[in-house]
Amino acid sequence: MSRIGRMPITVPAGVTVTVAEGNVVTVKGPKGELKRALRSEMTINQEGNVITVTRPSDAKEHRSLHGLTRTLLANMIIGVTDGYKKELEVNGVGYRVAKEGKNLVMNLGYSHQVIVPEIEGITIDVPAPNKIIINGCDKQAVGQFAAEVREKRPPEPYKGKGIKYVDEVIRRKVGKTGGKK
Repeated sequence: MSRIGRMPITVPAGVTVTVAEGNVVTVKGPKGELKRALRSEMTINQEGNVITVTRPSDAKEHRSLHGLTRTLLANMIIGVTDGYKKELEVNGVGYRVAKEGKNLVMNLGYSHQVIVPEIEGITIDVPAPNKIIINGCDKQAVGQFAAEVREKRPPEPYKGKGIKYVDEVIRRKVGKTGGKK
């Protein structure tokens, strides 16, 4: 049995979970509403404020979907209650970010400014000229948007300039070591 898949999910107060035909799950909470179609092979049972996921057989595909389905459901519930957050840090001389309206405007050493518009369900905060905070209730959307922002200038290994996650460690390289004698 899947260790993650068999764990029950407790639905907190203020969150409503509805499972429609074809395993279309809708989760509503204080931070928003998420809707996702999960695989129809998995059985989602809701008893009071506890949700359990069961699988039809011990086939390899069903075993792999068991934990995935449970984790996707749990992430939806966490997203509408607490939300998800990714923090990015901008390093480099003259590199800075600002928020103008709903756009993220970045000076990243190019001859032009890089402008990234805010998408639906995602909010961008810029508390400092070298820090970006991306918030949202959909874990996948927050991670994807943060990766797209980081992609505009990934960190380089020699000086560490670029956009990196706050908890990311950049492996540094030495560089040139003078002429040969």
